[in-house]
Amino acid sequence: MALVLVLLLHAVLALVAGLAGRRLGRGVLLLTALGPAVALAYAAALTPAVIDGSIPEVSIAWAGDLDLTIDLRLDGFALLFWWVIAGVGLLVMLYANRYFGERRDLGRFASMLVLFAGSMLLLTSADNVLVLFVAWELTSITSYLLIGFEDHKAQTRAAALQALLVTAAGGLALLGGLVLIGQQAGTYSLSGILAAPPSSGVASVGLALALVGAMSKSAQAPFHFWLPGAMAAPTPVSAYLHSATMVKAGIYLIARLAPSFAPAVDWWRPTLVAVGTVTMLLGGYRALRQTDLKALLAYGTVSQLGFMALLLGVGEPELTHAGVAVLLAHAVFKAALFLTVGVVDHQAHARDLRRLDGLWRIMPATAVAMAISAASMAGVIPLLGFVAKEAALEAALHTGIAGGFVTAAIVAGAVLTTAYGIRLVWGAFAAKSDDVLIADAVDPASVEPPSRAFEAPGLLLAAASVVFGLWLAVPDALVGVASMALAPDSSELHLKLWHGIGPSFLLSLGALAVGAALFALPRLVAVVGRLTERAPDMTELYRRSLRGLNLVADWTTSLVQPGSLPIYLGMILATVVVLPGAMLLTGADLPASAALADSPLQVVVGVLVVAAALGTAVMRRRLSAVLLLGAIGYGVAVLFVIQGAPDLALTQVLIETLSLGLFVLVLRRLPVEFRQPTWRLGNGLRVALALAVGVFMSAFALIAAGGRTGGTNAADFLERAKPEGGGNNVVNVIITDMRALDTLGEITVILVAAIGILSMVGGALVRTTADDPEETS
Repeated sequence: MALVLVLLLHAVLALVAGLAGRRLGRGVLLLTALGPAVALAYAAALTPAVIDGSIPEVSIAWAGDLDLTIDLRLDGFALLFWWVIAGVGLLVMLYANRYFGERRDLGRFASMLVLFAGSMLLLTSADNVLVLFVAWELTSITSYLLIGFEDHKAQTRAAALQALLVTAAGGLALLGGLVLIGQQAGTYSLSGILAAPPSSGVASVGLALALVGAMSKSAQAPFHFWLPGAMAAPTPVSAYLHSATMVKAGIYLIARLAPSFAPAVDWWRPTLVAVGTVTMLLGGYRALRQTDLKALLAYGTVSQLGFMALLLGVGEPELTHAGVAVLLAHAVFKAALFLTVGVVDHQAHARDLRRLDGLWRIMPATAVAMAISAASMAGVIPLLGFVAKEAALEAALHTGIAGGFVTAAIVAGAVLTTAYGIRLVWGAFAAKSDDVLIADAVDPASVEPPSRAFEAPGLLLAAASVVFGLWLAVPDALVGVASMALAPDSSELHLKLWHGIGPSFLLSLGALAVGAALFALPRLVAVVGRLTERAPDMTELYRRSLRGLNLVADWTTSLVQPGSLPIYLGMILATVVVLPGAMLLTGADLPASAALADSPLQVVVGVLVVAAALGTAVMRRRLSAVLLLGAIGYGVAVLFVIQGAPDLALTQVLIETLSLGLFVLVLRRLPVEFRQPTWRLGNGLRVALALAVGVFMSAFALIAAGGRTGGTNAADFLERAKPEGGGNNVVNVIITDMRALDTLGEITVILVAAIGILSMVGGALVRTTADDPEETS
C-alpha cells in the first residue's frame, strides 16, 4: 500500500497548499516539493526489486457490483516515468521558489503543480484503463489551470483555453477508444489487454480513437499548435508539464500499445512513422524561425516528441529500447533548457533573442548549463543525448521495417536539432552585432546576476547529462528494465557510449556539421519560409474553427431559444417524437391484445376529453379555456372510475378542483382574452407536431402496456398500504408514506416557484406604483 500512500500524499499536499498558501508565501513550494521528494525516494528504493523482476501491484475495490477496481502496477516503464516525474518535479518546485516573488496566489499555483505531479504518477502506474483516463483528464485540467495562472492576461487565458480544448477533445476520443478496446478484450486491465490484444474491427476503431487522444496530448501534427501557445505559462510550468512530463503522457500510451498492436494492425506502423516524421521535421523547422526563446524550445519539444513517437510507435524491440533512451535523455536536457531560459527571462526581463546581448558575462554558470544541455539535445559526445541518438541510429540501421526511411528521418531531425540548439545558445548569451539587435535591446550592465540557488536546478540537470553520458550504469539499468516491460525481446540490448567508427557515428557527425552550417545560413531558412508561407497554419485554422463554432452556436441559439415558451416546448416535443419515435417505427409492433377501449362508455368519455382539449387549444377567452382544461381533468377522473380506481379518481378531482381555483384567482389579474402571436415556424407545423406527439404517446402507451412480461407492483402496494401506511386509499398512502420524501421534494419545488413568482409580481407592482404618481399619493 506504500504506492497508494505516495499518491495520496500529493492530494493531501495540494489541499494543504491551497488552504495555507497565503500564510506560507513562497515557502509553500518547498512544502509541496515534499511530494516529489517522497515519490523519488520510493522509486529509488523500489528500483533494485523491479530490475530483479518484482512488480508491485495494488488492487482496491471501488464499486463491487459494477466490477470496478482501482488497479495500480509499477513495472519498469512506469518506474522510469516515476523517476522523471519525481526528479524533475522536485527540481522545478525548488526552482519555482526562487522564480516567483512574494505573491498571494502562490498557494493555488503550488496546489495545482503538486496535484499535477500526483496525477501523472497515477497515470503511469494505472493498470485499469478507466483509472488511466481519470488521471489523464486530471492532468489536462491542472495543465489548463497552470497555463492560465496569470489569468489577468488575455493571451494567457486564450492559450489555456486552446490547450484545454485540444487535449480535452483528444481525451474524449481516448475514452471512446478505451471503452471499445476494453469491451472487445473482455477486460479493462491494461496489462490484460496488452497480453491478448483484440483484433476485431471494433477494436481497430477503438485503437484509432485512442491514438487520436495520444497524439493530441503529445502535440503530434496536426495537434501540435497548442504546445507553443502554452508557453504563456510561467517557466516552471513549461519546464515541468510541457517538456518533461505531461506531453509525454501521449508518448507513454503509444509506447504501451505499440508492441502489442503494431504487428497485428496494418495501419498502425505507417501512421506512426508518418506522423512522427512530419511532427519532428515541422517542429524543428518552426523552431529555427522563432525569436522568442521559449517558443523556440516549444517547437523543439514538438520535434523531439515526434522523434519519440517515430521510435516507439514502430513496436520493434531495438527501436523501442532507443525510444526509451531518448525519452529519458530528453526529460533531462529539455527541462534544463527551460530552466536556464527562465533564469535569463527572470533576470533580463526579456526572452526575445534580438534584445539579448552578451549575457554570458553576467551569468556564466547558466550559460554553461544551457550550452551543455543544448549539446546533449544535438547529440554531442559524450553526453547522454549522444548515447540516446546513437542508440536510435543503430536501431534504425538494423531494423527491417522502413529502416532506410526511419534512418533518413532521424538524420534530418538531428540536423534541425543541431541548428536550433546553436541558435538557442547564441540567442540567449552571445554578443550580437547592431544589425541583429533591435531598438529596445537590453543593456547587459542593467542585468543583475542570478543567485546560486536559482541557477542550481538547471546546473544539476546539465550535470546529469554529463555524468550519465559517461557513467551509463544507472541509465542503462533504467532504460533496460523499462524497454523490457514494453518489449521482452529487448532484454539483451544495452546503451553504449561508443559503437565504434561506423555508419551511425558518421551519420551523427554529419548531422552536427550540416546543422552548424544551416545555422550559419539564416537566409536559407528565410527562403524556405517564404516558399512555405502559404501552407496552412494550424493555429489560424483553430481560431477560424472556434469563430465558426461560435457563429453556428449563435445562429442555433437564436433559432431554438428566442425566449418563446411555445418554441421551447416544440423543440422538446419534437425531440421526444423523433428519437424514441424512430425506434418505435423501426423495431416495435403493436401487441395482438392491444385495444383502444374496453367499453363504449370509455369511447364516449374519451371523445369528450379530446373535444375539450381541442376547445382549449382554439379558445380565445382565458376563463373559457381554463374551464375546458378542467373538463379534461374531470374526464380523466371519470375514466379512472370506469377502470375501477375510485381512490385515484378522487385524488384527480381534488387536484383538478384546486388547480381551477388557482387559475381563476390568477386570471383576475390578466386580460380577458389571449393574444394570438404568430408562431415563427407556422401554424401548420404546429398542428403536425401536436398530431405526431399524440400518435406517438398513444402508440407508446399501447406497446408499453402490451409488452409487459412480468407482474406489476400493484399487488405489493395493496398488500402493504394498510399495515404500513394505515390507510385504505392506496394512492394517498403511496403519496404520503411510501413516497414521502419524493412528495416533500415536489412540495419544496412548488414552494420555491411560488416564492419566485411572488417576488416577481411584487417587484412589478412596486415599479408600477413608483412610476404612477397618482397611486403613490
